Amino acid sequence: MVQALSKPITLDEFLQLPETKPASEYIDGQIIQKPMPQGKHSTIQGEFVTAINSVVKLKKIARAFPELRCTFGGRSTVPDISVFAWNRIPRDENGEIANTFQAAPDWTIEILSPDQSQTKVTKNILHCLKYGTQMGWLIDPAEQTVFVYLPQQLPEAFDEAAVQLPVPSFVGELQLTVGELFGWLLE
Repeated sequence: MVQALSKPITLDEFLQLPETKPASEYIDGQIIQKPMPQGKHSTIQGEFVTAINSVVKLKKIARAFPELRCTFGGRSTVPDISVFAWNRIPRDENGEIANTFQAAPDWTIEILSPDQSQTKVTKNILHCLKYGTQMGWLIDPAEQTVFVYLPQQLPEAFDEAAVQLPVPSFVGELQLTVGELFGWLLE
């Protein structure tokens, strides 16, 4: 949903507004509220964050965050899953994870919800790639397809159950097939 405003709003003004549920994003001067996640979306998101973190968090390689606001390049978006390499996770003065992330994730993962614009989600992934993201995924539960985006390359579609999905090199230990990913919907 695009929020109609009487006057244009700046990114700084947007960041001062109270958070909404579901989250709103600031894209090209507009406030766009994300759709409320439904069952398939929530299942894949929860299982995937756990799967990623089980491989990389303990070894302090990276960390996956669900619904984390990332503000960079004139936009403030909330990818379904943001993965940051350990040394890029913003920290506060106490060494704790910061509340504000003003950088593109190293891996951005979006899960398409019913009635969500694939174009809008793809534009968010491309924006991330432009600002240093190593890989973007668009997971389409309805089509049981994963679109993989890499900088300066054509996107690839993965829809065969036995095919191993590509992951960024820093999470290379994560082994996941298309069938395993969508198998989470059967559990």
